[in-house]
Amino acid sequence: MQQQRESSPPLVLASTSPFRKTILEKLGIAFSTSAPSIDETPLPGESAQKLVMRLSLQKAQAVAKAFPAALIIGSDQVACIDEQIIGKPGDREGAVKQLKAASGRRVDFYTGLCLLNSATGRQQTLCEPFTVHFRRLRQDQLERYLDAEKPYNCAGSFKSEGLGISLFKRLQGDDPNTLIGLPLIRLVEMLNTEGVQVP
Repeated sequence: MQQQRESSPPLVLASTSPFRKTILEKLGIAFSTSAPSIDETPLPGESAQKLVMRLSLQKAQAVAKAFPAALIIGSDQVACIDEQIIGKPGDREGAVKQLKAASGRRVDFYTGLCLLNSATGRQQTLCEPFTVHFRRLRQDQLERYLDAEKPYNCAGSFKSEGLGISLFKRLQGDDPNTLIGLPLIRLVEMLNTEGVQVP
């Protein structure tokens, strides 16, 4: 059951991602969602960490214009192999290529998180890392996986909350929610700083 804390400003998720929405619902706090409209192109020479922090802040700022007295959550995520950013595959061919590249290797995920108080202008921003170590995957294994989940809108070409877990040797990070796209442990700390007590 979702509850709105009486003295807390409205909470707005600056995203229409169904994955982030599902994660945030775990906290049992009422919130709304709003789609941010920003240019997500990396800047020349920009690291993955700086990129996701900048975009999470810009997403929150874009949505804040429509919500002048709210707590806005912005988040962005990229996956990297050897520090090279890999995006969402878009289709099966792209997903096959990504999973072949990840086979037997580590993939580093960087998730930017921002909590912006649009009434005071206060912002809290961070980058949360998470590492996935992949098993060595045969062609038939990765193709069966893609047939089952079709993760073409997911960075890295897998859904860790589903059958994607079968592709991994081990996971390394503080919060499994980070891998899906929203670091809840860090978000709770940010919300507490703004006076929103969870639980």
